[in-house]
Amino acid sequence: MAKAKSDTKPELKGDAKYDASKIRVLQGLEAVRKRPAMYIGSTDEHGLHHILYEVLDNSVDEAIAGYCDHITVTLKKDGSIEVLDNARGIPVDIHPQTKKSALETIMTNLHAGGKFDNSVYKTSGGLHGVGIKCTNALSEWMQTTSYKDGYEYTQRYERGKVKTKVEKVGKTTYSGTKHAFKPDSKIFGDAKFNITTIIEKCREHAYLTGGLRFSIIDERKDADKALKGKKPSVYELYFEDGIKAFIKYININTKTLGKIFYTEGKDEDIIVEVAIQYTNKMNENVRCYTNNILNPDGGTHLSGFRAALTKSINSYASEQKLLKNDSDSLSGDDAREGISAVISVKVPDPQFEGQTKIKLNNPEVKSAVYKVLKDALDTFFKENPRDAKNVIGKAILAYKARKAAKAARDAVIRKGAFDGAGLPGKLSDCASNNPEESELYLVEGDSAGGSAKQARDRTTQAVLPLKGKPMNSQKYRIDRVLNNPETKDMVSAFGCGIGDTLDTSKLRYNKIIILSDADVDGLHITTLILTLLYRFFKPLIEQGFVYVAQPPLFKVEIGKKRYYLISNEDKEQFKKKAESKGKKVVVSRFKGLGEMDPEQLWETTMSPETRVLKQVTIQDAEKADETFEMLMGPEVPPRRRFIQSNAKYAILDV
Repeated sequence: MAKAKSDTKPELKGDAKYDASKIRVLQGLEAVRKRPAMYIGSTDEHGLHHILYEVLDNSVDEAIAGYCDHITVTLKKDGSIEVLDNARGIPVDIHPQTKKSALETIMTNLHAGGKFDNSVYKTSGGLHGVGIKCTNALSEWMQTTSYKDGYEYTQRYERGKVKTKVEKVGKTTYSGTKHAFKPDSKIFGDAKFNITTIIEKCREHAYLTGGLRFSIIDERKDADKALKGKKPSVYELYFEDGIKAFIKYININTKTLGKIFYTEGKDEDIIVEVAIQYTNKMNENVRCYTNNILNPDGGTHLSGFRAALTKSINSYASEQKLLKNDSDSLSGDDAREGISAVISVKVPDPQFEGQTKIKLNNPEVKSAVYKVLKDALDTFFKENPRDAKNVIGKAILAYKARKAAKAARDAVIRKGAFDGAGLPGKLSDCASNNPEESELYLVEGDSAGGSAKQARDRTTQAVLPLKGKPMNSQKYRIDRVLNNPETKDMVSAFGCGIGDTLDTSKLRYNKIIILSDADVDGLHITTLILTLLYRFFKPLIEQGFVYVAQPPLFKVEIGKKRYYLISNEDKEQFKKKAESKGKKVVVSRFKGLGEMDPEQLWETTMSPETRVLKQVTIQDAEKADETFEMLMGPEVPPRRRFIQSNAKYAILDV
């Protein structure tokens, strides 16, 4: 018999009363403290540096406007930081709307600032009047000093709240602003400022604003440790040549092709600066900036740059009959292979995608960059025929390699489509067809691969043994890489394509686990595999599909009990602890994965309940690329310098 429908109201959880009294209005900067990640992205080390950059960017905007040529950043012993510029100083007169000092208004009122008025700043990075207020709100204390019109004024705040009035301290001949603040540990925990990160940020600003000097001073006790013993008392940055010097810095360890191209021009109110130099690399390195703000996802300035570059190169190649067939044309990818470039635009009213300004959206910027760059490149190629032929020659080589790579990719895909299941014969696949629960072990050597095949959970774990050391893919184009049998096997096993055809939605395993011996040779093999994945399967790393297994290096036995330890440090600590209790410790070292029986390999390295996996991430793609190129690339001198400089830090496993 069906139950009659109840007339009683359902039980309410919590306070059922919902009226105007439940609407909370956050006063002042409370909203920033309540949801800090909304304003600064995160509350880790990145967020910590972000609140410094908000202060720094204000001083740089003054430099761009022509009122500042020196900025000093000082890291204090108590964890606070100070930014001093020699610009105009923040106004201190009474604001007509707030009836408070302009200094207090700027520091405590969201969406208040001088960036809204183009008569004050023609261009700037700060658009919403939010930036420095975030710094104030998220600091335990902040003190701002304005040196203006012959007097020094100061005001103190605690967690965004005003603690003192704007005070006239006395007379001064200095002009500028000083912000001192201590980040709030309630927000950022134990995160600390990294001197190297700050130097790199200031270096970037110094390149983008030629003639602007930075002095960075680290007064902390662990300053030497932060810079590995190389810290000067003051780190000075000054580059008269601006972004031309930036290109030299980017290409410092790279073989270059020809001179640096540079142009600066203006279209309407948009100022465009571009510097270019080609290298012997196969990847492109283009950095885009709007009003000195990095736009990692590019935008309309990047679109204009690419269109102008491709058009100029094809026009010159056609005029000089450098292409075999009149119908042939070089693609944008061909034209940009090996390029290092900096694009810097100054835009009065920039429109960005997102608060973090990752992409520029102004449509008028594309045509401005195109006009300025196209005319200048056409002239450059005509006046520098040798450089032009070097650039065109490299692009033609890239064009031929692209055609060969397509043929090689098609061959791998065709083999997968028509050779049965298309999977490599050495692959022991798992039974599951669900990528979310499936994982693939890339195992060093046939012997270890045999043990892993016996040890695995056949339902969810697949094993692909790799014979010998993989090729160093940093040195070769994709067509050469695809001729390598081990790479072909990986492409077939992954099932998601390679390079520009890669589609992660087709990946057959959501965990790709590199498993090699816990010794120097094993680490070398892991590095070679990671180099391959970084160059040709980068989205797999970016989206968190790649892991490195941590097999034990030692087996420790105490009586009938066995323990497995990953490092020599772990072993020594374990031995001390056990010996202090008078226990007999027997230590044996594994020579390799093949030495373990399947039961040991499962227990120590493959069982999801007991294993240790390290997920591979890319914290800084540019730095990762530089490191891979330096350590694995074709140029020997940079690698030699690195080894000579860092040999004393190496821990040798002999």
